Amino acid sequence: MVHMHDHSHADHNHDHSHDHGLGGHHHGGTGRALVFSLCLTLAFAFVEAIGGWWADSLALMSDAGHMLTDSSSLAIGALAAWMAKRPASKVHSFGLQRAEVLGALINAVLMIVVVVAIAFSAIQRFAEPREVAGVPVMVIATIGLVMNIVVAAILMRGEQTMNVRGALIHVLGDLLGSVAAIVAGAVILLTGWMPIDPLLSLAVSALILVSAWRLLKEVVHVLMEGVPKGVDAAKVSDELAGVEGVHSVHDLHIWSLSSSQRALAAHIEIGRMSDWQTILPRLQALLAERFSITHTTLQPEDRQTAMTCAMDSDCGVAT
Repeated sequence: MVHMHDHSHADHNHDHSHDHGLGGHHHGGTGRALVFSLCLTLAFAFVEAIGGWWADSLALMSDAGHMLTDSSSLAIGALAAWMAKRPASKVHSFGLQRAEVLGALINAVLMIVVVVAIAFSAIQRFAEPREVAGVPVMVIATIGLVMNIVVAAILMRGEQTMNVRGALIHVLGDLLGSVAAIVAGAVILLTGWMPIDPLLSLAVSALILVSAWRLLKEVVHVLMEGVPKGVDAAKVSDELAGVEGVHSVHDLHIWSLSSSQRALAAHIEIGRMSDWQTILPRLQALLAERFSITHTTLQPEDRQTAMTCAMDSDCGVAT
């Protein structure tokens, strides 16, 4: 449940609305899903690694490598989900919501490193082809495919935070890797064409690299306090200025606290300070309903104060 608290300070003319206990139950469910997925993935990673080594299949070993990094990504995700639900403190006034963003960052970078390593091994295989046992590859990869589908389904049913998406990229990478290993095993059995093994490894690596890169860009955007995806700052400013009693809006800032929490701070110029208690609820309702922004800091200013601020470079005026 969202709790809105307004604190009016006559000496500062500064009002806040905070969203406390931010999605704790969602993060709790997310953490359990990640831990369960971790146990499944880690157990099978060892089975697939041994099978890949025995069959001498790069496609299978790369899939096992994906699964091992999946295990670490799921562990990172579970830790981040636990940290994200910790309450705010004097040291971390926003709580630890950004932990999920950091978890996504670590997993995106880790996935890119793994993909580069697999691509390097695949290129070496083209230069030095090696025999691959097709049947063991297909059997083990099929079991891995089923397990990856189960884990992906578990994660996709939960809240789609950046943290979960970071772990999900690893799992989907495994799923595609299992498909590639199955296809490679079938082609080798039917035709004996060994290059299919590293070729499919490269194809899967390219697909995963695209997904990891997109997530990385989104994470960096959040860490750089960018305007949340899907939010038009100019439109927000115009609609706030259109509320009855508001003359103008300046020094507007919008950013993401986490995947699901957006924050806004702005100076609101009004005609009379006595109207603020009426205007404030209208502004908060507009931001919550139209833009899903529930964590707001809105500072009222009368016309004279706003004019003084506009001439003062320290105000950092932005519209």
